[in-house]
This record gives sequence, C-alpha cells and structure tokens, in this order.
Amino acid sequence: MKTRILLIERSPIIASGFANLLQSGTTFEVVAVADSLDRIAERIIVAKPDVIVVNPSLIDNSKRQSFRVIFQEQPSTPIVALVSAYFDGQWLKNFNGIIEINDDIGKIENTLNHVLQTTSGHTESAELYELSDREREVLIELSKGQTSKEIAEKLHISVHTVITHRKNIVRKTGIKSAAGLAVYAMLNNLIEP
Repeated sequence: MKTRILLIERSPIIASGFANLLQSGTTFEVVAVADSLDRIAERIIVAKPDVIVVNPSLIDNSKRQSFRVIFQEQPSTPIVALVSAYFDGQWLKNFNGIIEINDDIGKIENTLNHVLQTTSGHTESAELYELSDREREVLIELSKGQTSKEIAEKLHISVHTVITHRKNIVRKTGIKSAAGLAVYAMLNNLIEP
C-alpha cells in the first residue's frame, strides 16, 4: 500500500511534476492536490493523508505563528515544506522535513521516508492537543477578549490558575497570540465565528 500524500501547491506545473515524479515509484502517491489553504480541514478529512506536503509561501506571515492549527484535523500527520524559493531557515524548522524544487526522486523519497520514520513514534499526537474542560472554558473566555482577572472572577478560580491554564493552552496548541487562539476556538467549534 502506498503512502498517501496531500499536496498543497499553487503552481499547476510544480504540482503535476511532483505528482508525476512520485507516481513513477511504488512507495508514495499524491491522493489530493489543493492550490490554497481554503477549506483545507475538509480536504484533510476526505484525503486522510499520511503526509502533507505544502508550499510554505502559501502560509502568509500572519498565519505562521499558528500554522499547525490549519492542519489540526490530523495533528500527528507530518508536514513537509516544498520549497521553490528562498525561505528563512528559522521558519522552515517548523516543518518535519524539507523538499527543494531541484531534488530528484531519490532525494524526495529519502526525505519522505525519513520524516515518516522519525514521526511515527512521535508521542505528541492527539493527547498533546487535547485541552481539558477547564482549559476549553479559559480558551473560550480568552477568545471573547477577557483578561485573566475577568476570567478568574467568572470561573471562580484564582488568577494564577488562569495563567497556568493559559500556559497549558499555549503549550498544547503552539499558539501564543489571542487572535490565533480565537481562530483555534472557531476551527474547533468552541465559539461562533
């Protein structure tokens, strides 16, 4: 059985070239191609990819802080950058692997195999992203723009406890900004858009 890949690439030439290269082998297959991140959660549910390969230029600066939230439907699925232009090395460290536009099929397959081997035993999966009931309550109030003090009063807990819950939410989601947390809450149906 081939490893399933969801490819997110704007350029039809690059997308078809990448898919055709992988089609020549026996290990990987591109099961779906998207040209943007719009409605990507639905595509992930339908495609059920083993690996997501994405052009990092599709993730604009405002989404970089919380880009993993976009792929929250399968949090343990490795995400590989398909790089066709220069990107800051710090930004690319957020991906599980990097494929460059000039890589040959052997190097691409090696990169994908390495990513799959190093992430298959990855224990960070759903449990890391699972928020407790209280963390969800705090997240909902944060999304409404409430301060730690206001949240503490509403939930009848101390401000220090709210701060601890906030730290846990940031650790589990990887999102630090209030706006990013609000997006996370909307994507997970915790609040209405």
